[in-house]
Formats: sequence, structure tokens, C-alpha cells
Amino acid sequence: AAHFTDLPIMSEWAPWSFFGFVFAKAFESGGADLVHVYRIFWWIHSLLVIGAILYMALRISKLTHIAVSPINVFFKSDRPKGALRPLDLSINPAKVESYGASEIHHFTFKDLLELDACTRCGRCQDHCPAYLSGKPLSPKRLIQNLKGSLTERGPILLKAGSYISSPIDGIREMMGDVVTEDEIWACTTCRSCQEQCPVFIEPINKIIEIRRNLVLEQTRFPETSMSALRSMEQRGHPWLGIVASKTDWAEGLNIKLISEDNNVDILYWVGCTAALEERNIKVAKAITQIFKAAGVNYAILGTEEICCGEPARRIGNEYLFQTLAKQNIDNIKKYEVTKIVTSCPHCFNTIKNEYPQFGGDFEVVHHSEFIADLIKEGKLKVSSNLDKNTTYHDSCYLGRYNDVYEAPREILKNVLSNTNLIEMEHYTNNGFCCGAGGGRMWMEEQTGRRINHMRTEEAINVSAEIVASACPFCLQMFEDGIKTFEQEGLIKAMDIAEIVADAIVEE
Repeated sequence: AAHFTDLPIMSEWAPWSFFGFVFAKAFESGGADLVHVYRIFWWIHSLLVIGAILYMALRISKLTHIAVSPINVFFKSDRPKGALRPLDLSINPAKVESYGASEIHHFTFKDLLELDACTRCGRCQDHCPAYLSGKPLSPKRLIQNLKGSLTERGPILLKAGSYISSPIDGIREMMGDVVTEDEIWACTTCRSCQEQCPVFIEPINKIIEIRRNLVLEQTRFPETSMSALRSMEQRGHPWLGIVASKTDWAEGLNIKLISEDNNVDILYWVGCTAALEERNIKVAKAITQIFKAAGVNYAILGTEEICCGEPARRIGNEYLFQTLAKQNIDNIKKYEVTKIVTSCPHCFNTIKNEYPQFGGDFEVVHHSEFIADLIKEGKLKVSSNLDKNTTYHDSCYLGRYNDVYEAPREILKNVLSNTNLIEMEHYTNNGFCCGAGGGRMWMEEQTGRRINHMRTEEAINVSAEIVASACPFCLQMFEDGIKTFEQEGLIKAMDIAEIVADAIVEE
């Protein structure tokens, strides 16, 4: 401060620092001997300002996020983006107070910290497909309502010195009063809310914890999802009513079973939908056509491949998920598999990011990345003759969960005669969900607009003739949307594998 006016660049601005300028004048004759006094004043000033901010943040609840948000950012989750927290099901049920969360104190300390970290900016709400389509869910409102519940029950719990599970007069119950089941089941787990949050709040974790309690303890969940869960438990896949086996699609294609020969470079994880659902069987066949053309040495598990368990985990049945996951991990390890390729982003995310929680550490590659590498390495020759306006839809579990954005686009640029790929209004990390994630594939949309119809409209608005996707769920949702808008002759939904298979150059 004593030498502030000695700086030629700053001297003309010095009088504008009113109080600092007066102090500088008062100590001007002190010279260098007063530098230590300046340092003391600087620290006193800084501590007073920071202290005042913290005091206001702690005393005024609406400003709490000023102090808590940086702490929450520092302690942000180190799990892969696509991995949920596992439940420890090995504990004696008699010693477990609750599976999932039915009361505010069932959440982890980090979950509760996030409630105070929320800045109420509304970015999560502005990008939530459930909210934008007229569903009752708003991620912002959910977090704020849970914070309200914490504020109400917290002092009572602290005073009691223990958890109180019985209702308290005048205090709202979390389930029903603070959050509703309609909100909880509206989430597609698309992760758009978490992608937008500037302070790394994770609404999805809280939604899944509540779902777990509803499913595992209260057996309360949408009736239409019950059939999927029952089918996974009894038949190893979620598609009730389908009588085909996991290998019927491969008849006559000379596809090797890994049980017959495990001397292969990759295991092709077909997935339930590609193996059993009529539209997506075409995708599985296109992928094997690509493998054959590129000389890939691969095999499938066949009937030994059961559902990866992803729908069960997102719906909230953690017990069923872990049962399926451990069975699959044992099968894969049995054949000493080193690399897995799958066309389903949900299987991809689960095996890559969640199976390691149970000892299943495998190299997992999505078929878009694998095909892009085959083309780049010259192992697969394709023609650039596709002369149709093409747009690409980013699957949430491939894009936002695993940051795979460029590989599918590179593939399309290799087969399009015009390399200018058309992008929809929402794309890459701002992409709009198809509406099938979070187990919503097996639930009815009875409130607001159908999310897949909103997304299909975006494709129609850019005059796309082909909507390319890299997910079996997305493909089905676009097929439905195209039929609804009566655009069958004008626009076609295709998986990138089908597009590449049509463009293969035979040598």
C-alpha cells in the first residue's frame, strides 16, 4: 500500500481505491520498512471478507450454497459417470435399517451435502426431458424439496440423538409429502441434469435410492415394469411374450459359440434386444456381416448370455441386478475373454463401468468405436455413396455417460457422399433423450408428451431422410415416432451398423 502510488501504470487509478489511497498516503513516508504492515493489513482484509461471506452463508439458508458448493465440487464423485453406488446385500437384513431411501437420513452424507450445494440456477430443469415433456419431475424442485425435508427433520433427529422412523406430528414424510412416486418414476436417467450442473450435484443417485426402497421394501413400482422384472428373473431377459431363444437369430450364419471355441479375439455381446426383438435382430446380423467382411475372429455366448441386469438396476431392483451381473461375470471369466464388443450402450455402460464393482474387469468396446477403428485401420472397406440427408442421435448412455460422440459421426462421414452431417437442435452432450432409459422402455407414458415424439420432431425439422442411432432402445423409439407422425416413406431410422453393412465394398 505504501508504494501503491509509485507504480506508474496504476498511479492514475490509485485515488479510485478510496480507503486504500488514504492509507497509502498516510504511510507514504514509511518506505520499504512498512511492507510487512501492508501484508498484515492484506491478510486482515482478506479474512474479514471471507469470514463475512461464510457468516452470511451459514446464517442465511438461501446463501448456504456459497460456502457448500466449493466443498461439494472438491468432493465430487470419483466413480465412473455411468456407475451407480452398489448396495451391500451381504449384510444381515436384520441389521439393515433400510434398503435405499425412504427417509431423508437414509441418504449418504455426500447426498445431503449436495442438497445445500444447490445454487437453484435451474440448468438441470431446463434440460430435463421429463420436465420439458410435461412430466411432474423437476430435478431442481426435487433437490430443493429434499433440502426442505432435511431442514425440517434435521434438528429433531439431532436432538433425539438417533434416527426416528415413525411419523412426527407436523413434519412432512419424505415419500408422498416431499416427493411423489410419479416424480421418481418419470426420470429416464439420461444424465442431462448432471451434465449441466455447475456444482456436480447428482439427482439420479437420489432417485435410484428412492426407487430401490420402493421396489425392495415396499414392492411399489409401475405395473408395466413388473413383467420386465419377472421375465429377467425367470427367463434371463426383459422381453415378456417372446418365445425365441438367444441363438435363433444366428441360425444359418455360421456364428461360433464361445463354448465350442474360446480361441477368439473378441466376444460379441449381442444383448437381449438385438437377439430377441425383431427390428433389432437386423442390427445383430449387420454387425456379424461387418465382422465377416473385416475378418474379425469372434464368438458369442449364445444361450449362456443373460440380461446384463441394467434395466433391473435402474428400475431399483438391485438384488436382481447383482444376481444377473455375478452370473454373467462368472461366465465371461470362465472362457478367459479379454475383449467384449456390444451394440447396446446400456450393456456397454453396465459391463464397462458397473461390473468392476463385483470383480468383472473387462475391456469393453461399443460397436461404433470398433467399426470406426476397422475402417480407420483399413480392415473394412466402405463406399461413400450414401446420398441422403442424415442426422445422428446421441444415445445418453453412449454419449453423456461414456463420452462417445465422434466415433459414430466418423463412420457416417465415411459412407456419406456429402460429408456435411446434419445435426439436430440438441446433439452431443446436449443431446435429447429418446425416453427409453431408466427402465422407461417398460413403462407407459401417461402424462405430458411422449419424449420420443419430441425427439422425432427434431429430426423431421432438419429434413433428415435417415436418423442414425447406435442404441437398440433409441432405434425402437424412433421407429415408433416416425409411425406416429406418418413419415414412414420420408424418413428411416437405422443403426450405424446397418448403414455400414450396406456400404461394404466386397474385395
